[in-house]
Amino acid sequence: MRRASPRIRAAEPRDAPLLFRLIRELADDERLADRVVGTEGQLEQHLFGERPAAEALVAELEGEPVGFAVFFTTFSTFLTRPGLWLEDLFVRPECRRAGVGRALLEHLGRLAVERGCGRMEWSALDWNAPALGFYAELGARPVDGWVVHRLEGEALRRLGEGD
Repeated sequence: MRRASPRIRAAEPRDAPLLFRLIRELADDERLADRVVGTEGQLEQHLFGERPAAEALVAELEGEPVGFAVFFTTFSTFLTRPGLWLEDLFVRPECRRAGVGRALLEHLGRLAVERGCGRMEWSALDWNAPALGFYAELGARPVDGWVVHRLEGEALRRLGEGD
């Protein structure tokens, strides 16, 4: 029996609890559960509030939510065009290999093209060979010569206060 095609839709405020559950599942899958320190309320505020910082998609199979993507607009000074940064993409393990991840990325690719983006970018954990292989099959390539930097917590506070 053939499985239904994935349905991708824009997330709505009513999806905040679902998205937060899926984020926790993603964190467990990536062995980073202790890093989820935000709240469902913060997620709802920053995705659907007065000044949204990001957007989200929900992936469904046969009417059941099975994955999500969170993304936001970036800007390339060299291209002088916007870009799309994929912050997270997750498909429940039992639904992988059903075309859900590809459907999410295709949807994001269409949005990027429609919005005039010059690129779509994301990072992946270096140990996640299945994801890295999947991305390579799509034509995505690692960016040589660049190192991701992060400033957070106390270091961010000190910088912001000029300490």
